Amino acid sequence: MTAHRRGPFPLGSTLGLLALGLASGCDAESRHRIRVPDPPPTRAEPVVDTLHGVEVEDPYRWLEDQESSSTREWIGDQNGYTDSVLSQVAGRQELEELAARLLQIDATGIPIERGGRYFFPRKAADQDLAVLYVREGLRGRDEVLVDPHGMSADHSVNVSLMGLSRDGRLAAYGVRQGGVDEVEIRVRDVDGRRDLPDEMPADKYIGIDFTPDGTGYYYAMYGTDSPRVWLHRIGTPRSQDREVFGEGYGAMHFLAPSLSDDGRWLMVHVLMGTSGPTEIHLKDLSQDGPFQEVIRDGESQSFASVAGEKLVITTNLDAPNQRVMIADLDAPSVEHWRELVPEREDAVLEGASPAGGRLWVTHLVDVHQVSTLYDMEGRKLRELELDALGTVAGASGRWDSTEGFFQFSSFHIPPTIYRYDLESDQREVWARIDVPLDIEAMTVDQVHFRSRDGTTVPMFLVHRQDLALDGQNPTLLTGYGGFNLSLPPSFSGLGAAWVQRGGVFAVANLRGGGEFGEEWHEAGMLANKQNVFDDFIAAAEYLVANDYTRPEHLAVMGGSNGGLLVGAILTQRPELLGAVVCTYPLLDMVRYHKFMVAQYWVPEYGSSEDPEQFETLLAYSPYHKVADGGRYPATLFITGDGDTRVAPLHARKMAARLQAGNASEDPILLRYHIKAGHSGGQTVRQQIDEMVDMMSFLEWQVGR
Repeated sequence: MTAHRRGPFPLGSTLGLLALGLASGCDAESRHRIRVPDPPPTRAEPVVDTLHGVEVEDPYRWLEDQESSSTREWIGDQNGYTDSVLSQVAGRQELEELAARLLQIDATGIPIERGGRYFFPRKAADQDLAVLYVREGLRGRDEVLVDPHGMSADHSVNVSLMGLSRDGRLAAYGVRQGGVDEVEIRVRDVDGRRDLPDEMPADKYIGIDFTPDGTGYYYAMYGTDSPRVWLHRIGTPRSQDREVFGEGYGAMHFLAPSLSDDGRWLMVHVLMGTSGPTEIHLKDLSQDGPFQEVIRDGESQSFASVAGEKLVITTNLDAPNQRVMIADLDAPSVEHWRELVPEREDAVLEGASPAGGRLWVTHLVDVHQVSTLYDMEGRKLRELELDALGTVAGASGRWDSTEGFFQFSSFHIPPTIYRYDLESDQREVWARIDVPLDIEAMTVDQVHFRSRDGTTVPMFLVHRQDLALDGQNPTLLTGYGGFNLSLPPSFSGLGAAWVQRGGVFAVANLRGGGEFGEEWHEAGMLANKQNVFDDFIAAAEYLVANDYTRPEHLAVMGGSNGGLLVGAILTQRPELLGAVVCTYPLLDMVRYHKFMVAQYWVPEYGSSEDPEQFETLLAYSPYHKVADGGRYPATLFITGDGDTRVAPLHARKMAARLQAGNASEDPILLRYHIKAGHSGGQTVRQQIDEMVDMMSFLEWQVGR
């Protein structure tokens, strides 16, 4: 069971499972004692570009050069400045003890079964990194497969499972340096516990899928001008890999190959950027004939899976909220599709995954997830009974086995992994993450508010049951609003810790996401992007108007596309906020598309090379919205060299611009990591240090 997800931006490491926050504890006297010196001076070297007749000034373009000695010296000065300020905040030792209790815990990932063996990651409480394990049989003994701790002295190298052979004898795993997106691919002989000579250099790989006999695997790469699907044969050099698909595709395309469970059918999804139309191509490997075009209409988005002798497709073709279609494998093209699960007006289809001879279908109903099993005739069998409003994630299983696994969590329920029998509807706990928090004291509410144009927007509020609506509650508001990604209820250590200490944790379901289908997504992309920021501003105003908090007690946090979100509200409504935490963000929207893999996001944001899109981008680009003499709230930027997805130059330039322009006494800080990035890369010790920085910053700025 595999759900298709789109968009390059996770919420970011600071909003993940084991992150945490703090809401109160720094009194007014302590705040007064903290001395905030002027930030290190940053020289301005204005560059003026004339775009479509408009002069655009860029005073800190020199900071785009990440490796120059001037930039490296500047980064060191900024980290030193941040240390000098945050080290003065009272209670850091207490915060460190809390962070250690929450981060130094046992955590196990969702298993994948192949050949009677179960493969999964696990991190013990006393370990820095997740270790890959294998279990022989359901009740067998867990044995270490790959341990990354010895791969680097500073534990900056981590590993992840990338693919498994059908018989469980070979495991492809990725080796990542720090938090970069690029990984090396290695293949381990599971029986011998040794790596084979086959090794792929660090790159951005998609779809490591072994052939049925385990003699090779299919793969693709992205971030290249000539994306292709390749077949690698075990024991042969990479130079002999055979190209099997991709002629004619270019830099804007993702190619994602996958094999059917029986290995007969090779399917390739082609994505035009992260928000454009998709194509599906299918090849019968038993015949070695040409690829068949399943769909290529240049407009819709569709994703497919092989279910026995059928092709199951989720699509928004003639269905903005998506529906499930089915086709015969020998006639898979769109004109032969038949409707299996129709579109619902009151819900959005999130995915349909075949497993155990059935179809696992997930809908969002007002941002509440509902999972339902159907047979292959489209008849509803049962709904999966969940413990609360929450999220089912990482569902895995095979078509020819009734055994499946899934993870369930909610805002107040830490992740629990279940083994599930799709035939009998029986489940058992495979692994549970125990977090030392008073979960029972928490409550979750869903509210709805009006945005600037009258659109109704939902928001989840998490707080202690005894919360007083006196306007004095430290409140942490977050959101995303992009790339058709939804934010249903799921566990956040950040939110749980914040709530336990008396605060309010708020998650706004903004336009641009996928909570209400493609129309909701399109209402927050391209020329409509300002709607996302208006929604977020309206969420903040709701919290103030309804006495949850006041601006001086309100903090916002966002990462990646969410970093753009908080950067926008920071520059558009600074008086509404007490603090901002902005992680791994996009902030210079005039030049963003020129760096790393950002060309993939042009279908979502647009490009300044287009005159009309340039006007839209410049109007909200946070870097260009900073005004000299503006009074901005305290802001902590977090980024690092290891971010090879969203160029860290955004945070560097924005920190410099905001420090120069800010007329308030509130600090503008930058925490810049040398190895960490979009994909993590921090040891537990480093995570603890960062959590203490974030918590002390937020406590100092918005605590009671």
